[in-house]
Amino acid sequence: MLQQRTLRSITRAVGVGMHSGQKVELTLRPAPPDTGIVFRRVDLAVPVEIPVRCDAVSDTRMASTISAGGDPGAPKVQTIEHFMSACCGLGLDNLQVDITADEVPILDGSAASFVFLLQSAGIALQDAPKRFLRVKEPVEVRQGEGKRLMWARLEPYHGFKLSFEIDFGHPAVDATGQRVTFDMGSGRYKRDIARARTFGFTKDVEAMRSRGLTLGGSMDNAIVVDDSRVLNADGLRYDDEFAKHKILDAIGDLYNAGHPMLAHYTAYKSGHALNNLLLRELLSRPSAWELVSFDNAADAPAGFAELAPAW
Repeated sequence: MLQQRTLRSITRAVGVGMHSGQKVELTLRPAPPDTGIVFRRVDLAVPVEIPVRCDAVSDTRMASTISAGGDPGAPKVQTIEHFMSACCGLGLDNLQVDITADEVPILDGSAASFVFLLQSAGIALQDAPKRFLRVKEPVEVRQGEGKRLMWARLEPYHGFKLSFEIDFGHPAVDATGQRVTFDMGSGRYKRDIARARTFGFTKDVEAMRSRGLTLGGSMDNAIVVDDSRVLNADGLRYDDEFAKHKILDAIGDLYNAGHPMLAHYTAYKSGHALNNLLLRELLSRPSAWELVSFDNAADAPAGFAELAPAW
């Protein structure tokens, strides 16, 4: 049986929120089988639990935000995508995440710090079958026309593969790889995807900060690009880091389905909003998906039964 996974022990991290600039502490705890990943706002007078589900996503401007019952006015947790990407990359099914503010800390702007944190706590197998959301029929969502066109698609695939193409029309970004395909079954999530950082453009910073966004952003936790070049002294971690970060985000956004996915995701200029719309479109079509488990781990897609090796 391919088993569900949780943590072996409790672990903690402290950082600042990318948008709020607030100090925040995460305490990650093991959770029983079939719990899923649940955030718990422990800074509130009465702690509020917010299970991760695609219909709990209440805001997708600049990040993926979940709130209790999907109500935008209810207690929320912002910027969950990098953490969720790390959980997906390590195959974690069940986790309680106690958080002391309304935004997950940005740490270094990638998923690598979360991967390290989770692996340091250890991964435990549980006596329950791991359930996958298997896509049975193609589903696609599109927005815009011409140069504004963007789209995202899910198709049947025995595994989890992602293909993403970017087009920012910016010289510094255009000089890097514009298209990335990554297969989760390769076992190379940590090496090839997790270290890709979020990025922003200096021309947008002033406007965003006037709206109370990116207050915690810096070159320590993001790639910063001016009109022509990357400003970070150490440059890029990958030749195609911009496109790889979009893959990293998509992995996190799709894990908001509540289960790991068996599908091929293909996208052009997609983002958090379109990724969530794609999930909702999929789940609204009962004939397009099913939940499956593997009594014999050998029947699972290649690479899905192995625990990710330590750093």
